[in-house]
Amino acid sequence: MTGSPVAGPDDPRPAVPIIGVVGAGIMGSGIAQVGLEAGDEILLHDVDEAAIGRAIDRVRDGLARRAARLDLDADTIDEWIDGRLARLRFATTLDQVGEEADIVIETALEQLDLKQTIFRTLDAAASPTTILATNTSALPIAEIAAVTAIPARVVGLHFFNPAPLMALVEVVAGPLTAAGVVDAVMALVERWGKTPVRSGDSPGFIVNRINRPFTIRALRLVETGRASVEAIDAAVRDAGFPMGPFELMDLAGLDVNLAAARGVWEGLGRPERLRPSPIQDRLVDAGDLGRKSGAGFYSYEGGRRGEARELPELESARGRAIGSDTPAALSPDEIRDWILLPIVDEAYRARQEGVATAADIDDALRLGAAHPVGPFERAASAGGAAAVAARLRELAAEDETLTPSEALIAEA
Repeated sequence: MTGSPVAGPDDPRPAVPIIGVVGAGIMGSGIAQVGLEAGDEILLHDVDEAAIGRAIDRVRDGLARRAARLDLDADTIDEWIDGRLARLRFATTLDQVGEEADIVIETALEQLDLKQTIFRTLDAAASPTTILATNTSALPIAEIAAVTAIPARVVGLHFFNPAPLMALVEVVAGPLTAAGVVDAVMALVERWGKTPVRSGDSPGFIVNRINRPFTIRALRLVETGRASVEAIDAAVRDAGFPMGPFELMDLAGLDVNLAAARGVWEGLGRPERLRPSPIQDRLVDAGDLGRKSGAGFYSYEGGRRGEARELPELESARGRAIGSDTPAALSPDEIRDWILLPIVDEAYRARQEGVATAADIDDALRLGAAHPVGPFERAASAGGAAAVAARLRELAAEDETLTPSEALIAEA
């Protein structure tokens, strides 16, 4: 290796020159592209040779799109692309990645046993100064690090998809992660032109945990017949979001969203406020996964979104609600309160638990979940924590799971 990745800011040794990427799928390819754009050498590994070929095509296409957006002379674009592709190498084994890279970023499937197997191999092959990072979006860093001899060098480095376009990276310190390792990957992320935020090793980290009410609360409104899919999406878009909760679930995949919801819910001890919706369960079981399957909450044809579907799951939920003393349908402002204020409350909970600072939480939700303002910024504009808590108490009269947290009340 040519330099230590844990060198301090005043250390004359060079910055990280060789980045290992394990996994040549969409995320691994995107991370490789980001590193190549920054001028680093990328050592890419995948057990599937065909995946390597697809990765080359993705990276080349991505670099071409980036070059087209840069102010380059037409006769230098190919030179720019080829110069960066020349820094892309391929490793045939995990041992090679561990031996040559200064930092390794693992992007394998979200399976704990698979990631642990990879980290055991990397840990045995790598120099003690090599940083081992995982791109997991939810798995505990502590459990991945537990299989290594040097857990202090294991860190979470959660890029958002698509990595070349999304600015946010969650830097997740496990309980044994060394401060110098966190500082080193923060510096790397910044050098790559991204915005790093520090997160504790808590279920869902920052975005996947704090933004969970965005879809959970929308689903509960539909379950109880208080608002339709279309009305909820329209109300949220009108608040400055690029898409509503149901549009987002369809885009990401209902199966992906449900898995994340279950992971956070289980990891936090199954709090009722974050219980996954049975509507999602039934749609996923039926194979209605959103855009990728051609149908979710909306219908899709030729990649275009159609009307909201008339789903038996939704009709049965409305029927049960209508059969009881269901309050009147909600206005757009009320819909926004039911969905966005619980996100504010979740942010206060996470800050009190030491997951992240208010500033990092606001940055994370704006950059990682496309919120027009962060939760703490939203609280300030709504009149402060006291006003948010008061409004949540009003909503809790209809749904007790909306009772404001002690963390929010303490700031009121």
